[in-house]
Amino acid sequence: MDDLATYAENTWCLGCGNFGILGAFKKAVRILEEKGTGREKIMISAGIGCHGKIFDYLKLSGLYSIHGRSMATIQGMKIANPDLKVVAFAGDGDAFGEGIAHMIFAAKRNADITIILHDNGVYGLTTGQFTPTSEKGFKGPSTPKGSIEEPLNPLALMLEAKATFVARGYPVKLDHLVDIMVQAVEHQGFSFVDVLQPCVSFNNTYKRYNALVEILDHVPDSYQEAISIAKRQDKLPLGIIYKEEKLPYHKALYGDWNPVTKRMSKEERIKRIEALLSR
Repeated sequence: MDDLATYAENTWCLGCGNFGILGAFKKAVRILEEKGTGREKIMISAGIGCHGKIFDYLKLSGLYSIHGRSMATIQGMKIANPDLKVVAFAGDGDAFGEGIAHMIFAAKRNADITIILHDNGVYGLTTGQFTPTSEKGFKGPSTPKGSIEEPLNPLALMLEAKATFVARGYPVKLDHLVDIMVQAVEHQGFSFVDVLQPCVSFNNTYKRYNALVEILDHVPDSYQEAISIAKRQDKLPLGIIYKEEKLPYHKALYGDWNPVTKRMSKEERIKRIEALLSR
């Protein structure tokens, strides 16, 4: 029995890379539980798009968000209760179109959140428009003669924004993706996982990815090496591209204080308010 499954009918296209992401995250949750992080401490959110349906298929607590705002939603969860592990699932258009400002500033402040990017280079739910990560020349309803724009590089952009954990995975390499997800959630700081997610209906990249993916044999030793790997054109490196230990935002803001577990009692709050009003 799959105790992380819900009653919702799965409506992804047969063969969609999202199935691998869903399966990998379920495995990651179970591993995290074995390591002491219970699922009651894991909160999720998602934006709008094919990726967003993963929220319906995971029996975990959280809050559905709107287009490009899931990373803002989980930052609110983390600030409200720093003991939580918070994860947002985002699409490439969702994150780097509507949500790009939220992504950059969450990375800049080292918010202790995890972003799992379903990167398929297409707006699949609205039948195939190009996105910020679509290859130049991509043909779809909004670019019938081919996109004339160069794509964004999600890895390089997050590295420039000072993300402290940057990685890339591929659903076909399922166990490898599971390990990346576990490490991303455990990381103290901003974690970004770019998942190469083929869209069989509008951007079927399985053949290309299968030929180009290459699992790294080590975590890069420096920021400069990470940037170099992120910008490779001949291969698509998989693994942890960059990892840095740095004080996360909530620790810099609160120290060890938690507004949920260490808040004042109702009686103490009333007493302090009365004291202020009596001055």
